[in-house]
Amino acid sequence: MIRVRKYKIFILVNMMIFFNSCNNYNFAQTKENSIIKLFCIHSVKEEMLKAEIEYSEEIANKTCDCYYEEFTQTASHQDAKMKCKLEAQHSIKS
Repeated sequence: MIRVRKYKIFILVNMMIFFNSCNNYNFAQTKENSIIKLFCIHSVKEEMLKAEIEYSEEIANKTCDCYYEEFTQTASHQDAKMKCKLEAQHSIKS
Protein backbone atom coordinates (compact mmCIF):
# COMPACT_ATOMS: atom_id res chain seq x y z
CA MET A 1 0.00 0.00 0.00
CA ILE A 2 2.81 2.42 0.88
CA ARG A 3 4.60 1.51 -2.34
CA VAL A 4 1.55 2.36 -4.41
CA ARG A 5 1.18 5.69 -2.62
CA LYS A 6 4.85 6.55 -3.25
CA TYR A 7 4.44 5.63 -6.92
CA LYS A 8 1.36 7.84 -7.24
CA ILE A 9 3.19 10.74 -5.60
CA PHE A 10 6.16 10.20 -7.92
CA ILE A 11 3.87 10.27 -10.97
CA LEU A 12 2.03 13.34 -9.70
CA VAL A 13 5.26 15.27 -9.12
CA ASN A 14 6.58 14.30 -12.54
CA MET A 15 3.35 15.32 -14.22
CA MET A 16 3.49 18.69 -12.45
CA ILE A 17 7.03 19.17 -13.70
CA PHE A 18 5.94 18.16 -17.20
CA PHE A 19 2.99 20.56 -17.28
CA ASN A 20 5.18 23.38 -16.03
CA SER A 21 7.67 22.70 -18.79
CA CYS A 22 4.83 22.88 -21.34
CA ASN A 23 4.55 26.56 -20.54
CA ASN A 24 8.21 27.22 -21.20
CA TYR A 25 9.32 28.85 -24.41
CA ASN A 26 11.97 26.16 -24.87
CA PHE A 27 9.52 23.25 -24.67
CA ALA A 28 10.42 21.97 -28.14
CA GLN A 29 14.06 21.83 -27.14
CA THR A 30 13.32 19.79 -24.02
CA LYS A 31 11.82 16.84 -25.90
CA GLU A 32 15.09 14.90 -25.73
CA ASN A 33 14.94 14.82 -21.93
CA SER A 34 11.22 15.07 -21.36
CA ILE A 35 9.32 12.83 -19.03
CA ILE A 36 7.40 11.55 -22.06
CA LYS A 37 10.65 10.42 -23.67
CA LEU A 38 11.84 8.75 -20.45
CA PHE A 39 8.60 6.82 -20.04
CA CYS A 40 8.55 5.97 -23.74
CA ILE A 41 12.12 4.58 -23.73
CA HIS A 42 11.28 2.48 -20.68
CA SER A 43 8.09 1.18 -22.31
CA VAL A 44 9.80 0.35 -25.62
CA LYS A 45 12.57 -1.48 -23.79
CA GLU A 46 10.04 -3.55 -21.82
CA GLU A 47 8.08 -4.40 -24.97
CA MET A 48 11.21 -5.47 -26.83
CA LEU A 49 12.40 -7.65 -23.96
CA LYS A 50 8.92 -9.14 -23.56
CA ALA A 51 8.94 -10.04 -27.26
CA GLU A 52 12.43 -11.51 -26.84
CA ILE A 53 13.92 -8.94 -29.22
CA GLU A 54 17.37 -7.60 -28.48
CA TYR A 55 17.02 -4.06 -27.16
CA SER A 56 18.24 -1.41 -29.57
CA GLU A 57 18.71 2.12 -28.30
CA GLU A 58 18.52 3.38 -31.89
CA ILE A 59 15.11 1.78 -32.48
CA ALA A 60 13.87 2.96 -29.09
CA ASN A 61 14.92 6.55 -29.82
CA LYS A 62 13.36 6.50 -33.29
CA THR A 63 10.14 5.05 -31.89
CA CYS A 64 9.96 7.62 -29.11
CA ASP A 65 10.77 10.51 -31.44
CA CYS A 66 7.97 9.26 -33.70
CA TYR A 67 5.61 9.02 -30.72
CA TYR A 68 6.49 12.51 -29.53
CA GLU A 69 5.92 14.05 -32.95
CA GLU A 70 2.65 12.18 -33.54
CA PHE A 71 1.33 12.90 -30.07
CA THR A 72 2.05 16.62 -30.34
CA GLN A 73 0.27 16.74 -33.72
CA THR A 74 -2.75 14.56 -32.94
CA ALA A 75 -2.96 14.70 -29.12
CA SER A 76 -3.97 11.04 -29.27
CA HIS A 77 -1.88 8.65 -27.22
CA GLN A 78 -3.41 5.56 -28.82
CA ASP A 79 -3.01 6.77 -32.41
CA ALA A 80 0.58 7.85 -31.85
CA LYS A 81 1.43 4.61 -30.06
CA MET A 82 -0.10 2.41 -32.75
CA LYS A 83 1.52 4.24 -35.67
CA CYS A 84 4.98 4.30 -34.12
CA LYS A 85 4.77 0.71 -32.90
CA LEU A 86 4.02 -0.42 -36.47
CA GLU A 87 6.94 1.63 -37.78
CA ALA A 88 9.23 0.08 -35.17
CA GLN A 89 8.08 -3.43 -36.08
CA HIS A 90 8.79 -2.65 -39.72
CA SER A 91 12.28 -1.38 -38.81
CA ILE A 92 13.03 -4.53 -36.83
CA LYS A 93 11.96 -6.80 -39.71
CA SER A 94 14.09 -4.88 -42.23
